Amino acid sequence: MAEKRIYYGGQAVIEGVMIRGPRTMAVACRRPEGDIVVHKQEVLGVYTGALRRVPLVRGSIVMWETLALGMKALIFSSNVALGEEEKAAESGPIWGTMVVSLGLVVAIFFVGPLLLTDWLEDQLGSHFWVIVIEGLVRLGIVVAYVGLIGLMPDIRRVYQYHGAEHKSIHAMEHGDPLDAEHVQKYPTAHVRCGTSFLLTVVVVSIIVFAAVGDQDIWLRITSRVVLIPVIAAIAYEVIRLGGAFEQSPVTRALMWPNLALQSLTTRQPDDAQVEVALRALGEVLAAEGQVKPVSPSGADA
Repeated sequence: MAEKRIYYGGQAVIEGVMIRGPRTMAVACRRPEGDIVVHKQEVLGVYTGALRRVPLVRGSIVMWETLALGMKALIFSSNVALGEEEKAAESGPIWGTMVVSLGLVVAIFFVGPLLLTDWLEDQLGSHFWVIVIEGLVRLGIVVAYVGLIGLMPDIRRVYQYHGAEHKSIHAMEHGDPLDAEHVQKYPTAHVRCGTSFLLTVVVVSIIVFAAVGDQDIWLRITSRVVLIPVIAAIAYEVIRLGGAFEQSPVTRALMWPNLALQSLTTRQPDDAQVEVALRALGEVLAAEGQVKPVSPSGADA
């Protein structure tokens, strides 16, 4: 029987990296003084329950998990940057920020392109092509956003940590030693990246929204909101399937646009940034009985 593959992932934060394993999350950040501080916690509840393993259901759970755990990781990293890593994050402001952020994403990324392209229906006489243009507008918003904020020096460093996260995951998946020398030879793009997920969401949304048909504008607006979990679920399965067959030439050809888009959200990291990513990865692997921590240096929070 083939060995079950375990997936690890994460995200870049302020001067650090968060790594998520099957049961553990660890955030490693470099303090302004230069040492590394780590926050580690067990992941429980729906994030590790039976529903997390059900195809098409797990995509929606992962989407919500990414928002919830990602927000906690970002708050921890910002506290480290301010020298306040011991400060506990209050749940109220976190949930409030998440609700506002979700509302903005829905309005700008899903409803906005619909309203911008609705007037083309009469000019083109084809609902399908309007849906395609709507998807292209959606993609344009994503590309413009990640490209423009990447011009900011602080975000550029976050993108470097994003590259360090991907390189570290590559090295682990290929069984290489987890040190900067071996990690740095890998590319900054990874097939299971969240950036890839966004592009896949755009493609899936074109298919799903075309199936909705040419309904009244208010029904179409409603569909853009209520079908988000469906689109996320399908997109997640596509990304997961691509990761399972990553070495296939067909998969690599189909996933090439996803990997190319990551050139906007990743940068080449230096060895110090790779060290931080490896610390987060090592803490997760150690907590789950895979290996000892990558580095004994730094502090735990």
